[in-house]
Amino acid sequence: MPGLENNLSVRRCLTFATGLVECLCFAGAVFGWASLVFVLKEDRYFSSLCVNATGLNSTQTLDCSAQDEQFSLIFTIASFMNNFLTLPHGFLFDRFGTTVTRLYGIFFYSMGSLMVAFSSSALAYLLFPALSFLAVGGILFLMTNMQVGNLFGSRRSTIITLYNGAFDSSSSLFLIIKLLHESGVSLRAAFLFLSACSVIHILRTFLLLPRKCIPYPLPDRYTYGVSCGESKAANTEVAANSQTHSAAEETPLTMNAPVKQERTFRECLLSKFFIWHLLWLSVMQLRHYLFIGTLNPMLQRLTEGEPSLVSQYTNAFAITQLCGVLCAPWNGLLMDRHKGKPRAAGETEQEADLRASVLSLFLTALQCVLFSLCASTPYLPLQYLTFILQVLNRSFLYGGNAAFISLAFPSCHFGKLYGLVMALSAVFSVLQYPCFALVKGALGGDPFYVNIGLTLLSLLAFIHPFFVYMHCRNLATERAKSKTSS
Repeated sequence: MPGLENNLSVRRCLTFATGLVECLCFAGAVFGWASLVFVLKEDRYFSSLCVNATGLNSTQTLDCSAQDEQFSLIFTIASFMNNFLTLPHGFLFDRFGTTVTRLYGIFFYSMGSLMVAFSSSALAYLLFPALSFLAVGGILFLMTNMQVGNLFGSRRSTIITLYNGAFDSSSSLFLIIKLLHESGVSLRAAFLFLSACSVIHILRTFLLLPRKCIPYPLPDRYTYGVSCGESKAANTEVAANSQTHSAAEETPLTMNAPVKQERTFRECLLSKFFIWHLLWLSVMQLRHYLFIGTLNPMLQRLTEGEPSLVSQYTNAFAITQLCGVLCAPWNGLLMDRHKGKPRAAGETEQEADLRASVLSLFLTALQCVLFSLCASTPYLPLQYLTFILQVLNRSFLYGGNAAFISLAFPSCHFGKLYGLVMALSAVFSVLQYPCFALVKGALGGDPFYVNIGLTLLSLLAFIHPFFVYMHCRNLATERAKSKTSS
């Protein structure tokens, strides 16, 4: 029925648009940490750790390296929790569905906002659980929104990467808080407002998202959320096509689709695809986390402690993060570019998807190496280019990560595999703290050698696209041999 089709179309568009706003304005706020650190230093958080020191020519200087180390530790723990807890959250999402997972995430996000709101220089240690709660709640917003790509079929990868780009861009939220703080708005007022926004998240959970998960492929006339006054006749017709609404939400495949033997979770876990993808994500993520966690002390060193210059470059970094939502869809378009085009004889859709992902995986690794080289160069104006390359690479990295998992493995294991790869990469990213301690200690504040080491480590990311390319080429060769022999 035309009326029903229009209702479904409007609802899907609303789900997509509100999910984009949610990811853009809230989900990845913790990655704007450099902007919030500037505010926290002005409000004298951990200022007791600053001590007087004797500099060159016997001049007295204020050494705040212990304060910087404390802020770096907060971000290290939060970024670790952001990824590591994605594993149990993936199982939670696959087992209990969207509503339970989102309510859990909203609770954490609200608690984190309230903890920052009621923290102070005397209660600075509240930042440790607060930032971790914000990170956990934010990644759950992203995880439950990425399934919206299933509603748009041929543009599935584009939607997934767009949401990941919005997640990256939401780090500019802390820039807005920084600018409001400079205009007289207190940190408490800003974070109380963030906590109050949880009402919007709850309403969206019940009105515009399914109780369970959005299946892929999508059943005919699949519906979800609240039935907005649909007629009984319309509901009867939908029931006839999909057998029942609830069955459509519960069933990952259409009822009349042929039964396909999917790989088990263990088989997916032990596959070379998973292992090389984990390495690809881990080495690049470590590079990004160390850069974000040490951005403020790096700018302090390159500007020789000039507050106005530090603020200027911090703002520039945060503003470039807004471009993440513009960069990420290009990665999705790269991965979806074969959709609608005829495939080679005998080529499956998954094989075509994998073949299309090679260019995306390679470009992401190349961007990371270029970004790391620029970040390793101690020349202040060059950092504008570093910021651009960083947001471009980060958008490609996380969007490509989710998209690759969704196309390389069965959809019934998406939550578990996405959670596991994020959790294992989080264990690897803990290396950022000893790297920071090494720079502050043995290297006397100069991160040059650590940056070079991380740049060389980033070269390992090229193994993944090469392996996927060889896999696709071997499949094509086997098809050609089979065709010749037949």
